[in-house]
Amino acid sequence: MDEFVSLDAIGQAEAVRTGAVSPREAVEAAIARIEAVDGRCNAVVHRRFAQALAEAGDIPADAPFRGVPILLKDIGWRSAGDPYGAGSKIYDGVRIEEDSHSVAALRRAGFVVLGRTNVPELATTITTEPAAFGPTRNPYDPAFSAGGSSGGSAAAVAAGIVAVATASDGGGSIRIPASLCGLVGLKPTRGRTSLGPYAAESWGGLSVEGVVTRTVRDTAALLDVISGTAPGDPYAAPALPGPLAGEVGADPGRLRIGFVAVHPRGDLPQDPDVAAAVTRAAGLLESLGHDVTPGHPDALADAEFPRHYGTLVAANVAAELEALAAERGRPVEPDELEPRNRLMIEGGRAMTATDYLGALRAMNAHRRRMATWWTGGFDLLLTPTVPVAPYPLGWISDDDLWPSLERAGAGAAYTSPFNSTGQPAISLPLHRTAAGLPVGVQLVAAAGREDLLIRVASQIEAAQPFEHPMAGG
Repeated sequence: MDEFVSLDAIGQAEAVRTGAVSPREAVEAAIARIEAVDGRCNAVVHRRFAQALAEAGDIPADAPFRGVPILLKDIGWRSAGDPYGAGSKIYDGVRIEEDSHSVAALRRAGFVVLGRTNVPELATTITTEPAAFGPTRNPYDPAFSAGGSSGGSAAAVAAGIVAVATASDGGGSIRIPASLCGLVGLKPTRGRTSLGPYAAESWGGLSVEGVVTRTVRDTAALLDVISGTAPGDPYAAPALPGPLAGEVGADPGRLRIGFVAVHPRGDLPQDPDVAAAVTRAAGLLESLGHDVTPGHPDALADAEFPRHYGTLVAANVAAELEALAAERGRPVEPDELEPRNRLMIEGGRAMTATDYLGALRAMNAHRRRMATWWTGGFDLLLTPTVPVAPYPLGWISDDDLWPSLERAGAGAAYTSPFNSTGQPAISLPLHRTAAGLPVGVQLVAAAGREDLLIRVASQIEAAQPFEHPMAGG
């Protein structure tokens, strides 16, 4: 079954549809892969193998992804009957009562859920090393991070455990792990997918749900499956012209693309591999007929943005823990949390409503300044995904708290602004370091233009096929 697990999700679905592989055999192959390689990367923190095997025999024959195995990120993405960890011991004993809208949509499409994937505690940093579940290791080199917060999902896909896994992104948590693990990671437009019925929004609208995959066509097809609003959702993304799967291979036309290889704030680390990745991508896009010139929104250089962003996140995470305290009948004490989150919760609890609204007002002004750049003649922005090359485990550590917080903030410098604006952004695996570790580049479109990102990403993929050496053996 090695050939089967090396296929993308669309290829796996075709193998089931033609009878080459049964749904049960598809699930068994993924289970065998978990047992063979997950000891090395620690991507899967909850396994539901018996349930998955039972469910594989009860999928309608016309489901488009009948029998294709999938893993769910262990924050958000509620799956009925399963435990919920969010990378923390504070959720011990919590079990999920019903599927979230997106999980229900995946099941209707025929996907079989094998388990839940590792995240940093409360998904608040860019490496997946929670004290509660242990570190997730990059399948390309176990000494390195798989990124965060969707690190478990990205490691599982890169290791060939599953073709696709779910993810979410409040500051780069789809795109950063995709970059570090050599995957395609698209953060959708705010409101493209629903967080219901458990939440109306996450982190004040900063966080959205999506997937990590090995191919552009899988990313498009999966977003088609999970897109849509539900009653009570506070946001609705602009309607797409049609299914995203139909945009794969479509001609994007000649586009005007601005690019930046060195962050305009000037105070961030900049690795030569990162600059090389952007320069290489700019050259590739130019060779494909696009007009590629240096350029970026001036607001990207705003030194106050990280502080306002941090205020919104701290207040929202503190409020989430107050809700958990009410649910479990006792407060969340500071000593139950890792130092990073203890500091965040203390800050969130201490701030006033006017502190929060002041930060929100500043963020609203910043997002207008950012988004206006796309009305001035540019179609896309090309940037690094992460301003540093893949980093080792321990590079971000509570044992080195303040420098680590600064490193984490710097690591999200290119990604978090587009959580604020709500624009779609995609990381593509276009570069490798001399040691063979992946380095991604990011393309950002105007709000609602996932169709344009899929057209360009598939054009790039056709011109320079992405390498997927089944990392992890």
